[in-house]
Amino acid sequence: MSTSTSLWSPLRQPAFRGLWICGGVFFIGSGMQTMAAAWLMVELTGSSFLAALVQTAVFMPMFLLALPAGVLADTTDRRRLISGALMAQVAACALLTLLVLGGWGGPASVLFLVFICGCCTAVLTPAWNSSVIDPVPREEWPQAITAVSIAYNAARAIGPTLAGLVFAQLGAGWVFAVTVTTTLVMWGSIRRWPPKAHPPSKLPAERLWGGTLSGLRFAWHSRIILAQLVRVMAFSAAGSALWALLPAIAQRLGTGAPGFGLLMGCLGTGAVAVGLVLGRLRARFGMEIIVGVGGVVFALAMLVAALTKIAWVVYIAMLFAGAAWMSAMSTFNTATQASAPQWVRSRAVAMHMVAALGAFAMGSAFWGAASDIVGLAPTLYVAAALMSVGLLLAKPMPLRMGALHEVTQATPWDELFIEAEPLPEAGPVAVEVGYRIAPGTDAEFLDTISRMKAPRRRDGATFWRVYKDLGEPSRYVERFIVESWADYLHQRARATMADQTLETEVRAFLAPGEVVRMSHYIAER
Repeated sequence: MSTSTSLWSPLRQPAFRGLWICGGVFFIGSGMQTMAAAWLMVELTGSSFLAALVQTAVFMPMFLLALPAGVLADTTDRRRLISGALMAQVAACALLTLLVLGGWGGPASVLFLVFICGCCTAVLTPAWNSSVIDPVPREEWPQAITAVSIAYNAARAIGPTLAGLVFAQLGAGWVFAVTVTTTLVMWGSIRRWPPKAHPPSKLPAERLWGGTLSGLRFAWHSRIILAQLVRVMAFSAAGSALWALLPAIAQRLGTGAPGFGLLMGCLGTGAVAVGLVLGRLRARFGMEIIVGVGGVVFALAMLVAALTKIAWVVYIAMLFAGAAWMSAMSTFNTATQASAPQWVRSRAVAMHMVAALGAFAMGSAFWGAASDIVGLAPTLYVAAALMSVGLLLAKPMPLRMGALHEVTQATPWDELFIEAEPLPEAGPVAVEVGYRIAPGTDAEFLDTISRMKAPRRRDGATFWRVYKDLGEPSRYVERFIVESWADYLHQRARATMADQTLETEVRAFLAPGEVVRMSHYIAER
């Protein structure tokens, strides 16, 4: 198998292999905790809604904290960020263990501490996801991301199955005790293979709020990233019904805690099985076919779970559902990470998490409430229909991975010829770029320079427009505004080789002997 599709290529890197193994152990512990908390909630309350809220407690922090965590991962020491979050999670898991073993853990305390653990995971995940592939060459990133997805989904197979056995024999408290150990394993791996330090920069560091806005602005004005985020949100919101209602499905089948763990294990097993060949499938059929087939198969699996009470049939359907989920979600994740430049990659990961897991968390609560009101089967029918409808987004929002020149940062065209550099926080800053173009090329020039709007806005501009000089019709001025001088310096540094190619096309319209003239203005009043 060629390097471009071999799953094993990135595992030849010792640092990636170590982080991958220890990450898999951590994922197993997380899967055990989620299963035990959900089934404990069923035993304590008998409510499908409260059991589904466990999924919300696990994943809602991703929606609330992932983007700020992505900013911190892009701008601070990732090792310290990950280690601090893991130590806080160890403390929360240990407290949950003591409460449940002592018989003091009620529904509220279980949900609260699961939510705290979810917050810790949300804080560390963007930094870990963006750093775990650092030891791997860029051309092997899709395989590395697929390998991480396999570890995560293998954990969904192993973790809940183990948790079901431990739960049945020893109770929920000992399941939570195992989670403490697996979190410590992850912490040890970060100490042994710390993330690569950020490249040194003379630019002022981005602050949390400004960095958050930069990430959101980038996603909104990047058609590639925006399409991926919308698609994963639609897929996750509909698909969350099956995950959230697994406890109710297990109750309906009469299989108890071990059967619930086996349902989750089948989902994970299907995901692992398809992950072994996903690289070849993606290379042969393309991303849209993978996602489309995955959506159809997942919808059919929900219908099977709604229509039959035969346990083995549902288990087989869950195998196919896990394969479909893995195929689509791994494709979305790979496309997102490969389409973001280095300066915003952790934030792109975070926004992927916000879209996928935020929709998952809110969807879980919605589907759980709907199941309590109208019943399990009608809820799964509606979710399957919505999954199918979401596939229609492929036409207006197609998927693709960014090319190397679209994510590689370039050296700015022009030097800054200014008398005195302002303070970093001074602003807003207005930038004017003047072009005196060859006669008769106005329409083509305007069509070409209009394409500059997206990269200018994506990298930091809050306003962009092109003006024609009424006193000199062949002269045009491109004008954009940035919030501060520091933001303008960051904007200049973020231009990619693709942006520079576009600027070359714009400058090709200059009249013979003319050059681009750039002026900078800073607000005084």
